[in-house]
Amino acid sequence: MSVQSSQSNDSSPTSNDNKNNLYTIEVEEIDPEQAETTTSEGYQMHVFLNSRHVQIIALAGAIGTGLFVASEGTLAAAGPAPLLTGYLILLFLVWFVMNQLADMVTFIPLPGQTTIFALTSRYTGNSSLAFAIALIVATEITAAAFVIQYWTNINPGAWITIFCVTMVLINFSNVKYFGEIEFWIGLLKIFAIIGLIIVGIVIFFGGAPASHGVLGFHYWKTPGAFVEHLTDGNTGKFLAVWTSIIKSAFAFILSPELITACASEAEHPRVNLPKATNRFIYRMIVFYVLGSLTIGVIVASNDPRLLGALSQGSSTAAASPFVIGIQNAGIPVLNHIINAAILSSAYSCGNSQFFSATRTLHSMAIRGEVPRLFGRTNRWGVPYYAVTLTALISLVSYLNVSNSSSVVFTWLTNISTVSGFISWIFIGIIYLRFRKAIDYHNLNDRATFRPKFQIPGAYFTICFVSVIAITNGYAVFFDFKISDFVAAYITLPIVFILYVGHMLWYRNWKFFAPLEQIDCFTGLKEVEEDQETYVKPETDNWFMKFYY
Repeated sequence: MSVQSSQSNDSSPTSNDNKNNLYTIEVEEIDPEQAETTTSEGYQMHVFLNSRHVQIIALAGAIGTGLFVASEGTLAAAGPAPLLTGYLILLFLVWFVMNQLADMVTFIPLPGQTTIFALTSRYTGNSSLAFAIALIVATEITAAAFVIQYWTNINPGAWITIFCVTMVLINFSNVKYFGEIEFWIGLLKIFAIIGLIIVGIVIFFGGAPASHGVLGFHYWKTPGAFVEHLTDGNTGKFLAVWTSIIKSAFAFILSPELITACASEAEHPRVNLPKATNRFIYRMIVFYVLGSLTIGVIVASNDPRLLGALSQGSSTAAASPFVIGIQNAGIPVLNHIINAAILSSAYSCGNSQFFSATRTLHSMAIRGEVPRLFGRTNRWGVPYYAVTLTALISLVSYLNVSNSSSVVFTWLTNISTVSGFISWIFIGIIYLRFRKAIDYHNLNDRATFRPKFQIPGAYFTICFVSVIAITNGYAVFFDFKISDFVAAYITLPIVFILYVGHMLWYRNWKFFAPLEQIDCFTGLKEVEEDQETYVKPETDNWFMKFYY
């Protein structure tokens, strides 16, 4: 099976004219009639996502409430220097995770073979672990619900219903519509963060209406770059940095995995996924480093509005450090515009994770690990039963109606963050096994994406992220509350129970299958043939050059 796009089949002058104007008018890049399908009849997926979709879905999925809203708690608890340090360390980890995923996925990017579950099963021979991703959907839906409360006090249940219904409709429709919606919302988020950085520069140099001279790094001096966390002295500063790493992780968790969810529905994945991976990392560095610097420049860690919002348990956009900084600078209206961007950001992240969860279920179904029903697809290649189950799981966000938004958000954030940590640990384990299998079968010359330093990077990721996962709730032992302890650590026993239960049910006693039993050949010829059909698009305008 060779997956080909309509671009490679159509060489007429009319087609070429359309290509040259690809991003100046609204057109369909891939003809639905020519898009080839995958897997057996009734379980097919369609290739509708191209390079620009994959790049923006991965990047925009990582620019969410973690940066726009959840950074408030990190700034107040740790200070601006640990906030920046935490993002830098997490970006270093994401660089490893993203490259390891891309290396594995681009080797054989076939349907059902690109999710974390499928990679675990294929390259370790052990499929006893993989099903926690849908919880982050509820996190982002809840975030969107309390963001909109910045304007109105209508019961959040109404907004949760709107968000859930629209997400389900989008994910039930043709994947090309999902790609386009995520692309344009993603661009909005990117322009928003660029705009915030520019506003931060203006405030930095004293250009805001309420400024009294150059602000500079005033808040790094008063009240200071560090907030001593839980204890005094250097130990308190170290704990501030460690807390920042733990809290900042929510901004990145499960975003690298989005690119794998898109792989089986992307055209020429062996070409487009490596490009998306490299550009994703560089753009993340720019946005998160400059974004965290902006937060530390425009808002003090002891800002009364920030501390007041946190003490009241407020998780609305009014507590966002960006909005607080803009209000303090006396800039009118802009805070409402930023709140709209934050709302679209939360919605987009939830929508992306919804999509990823359905593809994970589809992958598990066609491999026989969950009822095959969840692998069934409609005429658009959408796994509709998987969409239905993911929608049901995401209804946990209705807990927000009867509890404080901040309490629900904290619980869901902790659960999804630890789930993401576990995912990263297993990505490192899978990658080491993948590399050993490639070496054993002498296939190094057929692996087209070979990022450097990834084997030592995998060991580093496994060890460092394991420590983070174990210590993520260390603060509860300073002021012990059973609810906080459970929220911080409930994911670990759940994953252990799932693993042991699956192992006992299927009598799967070996953690790793022998290297000779690892299949590194099925589908390899097909994807190599697809790679040979790739024709680089013409890049006559700047927009195309940016994405190709």
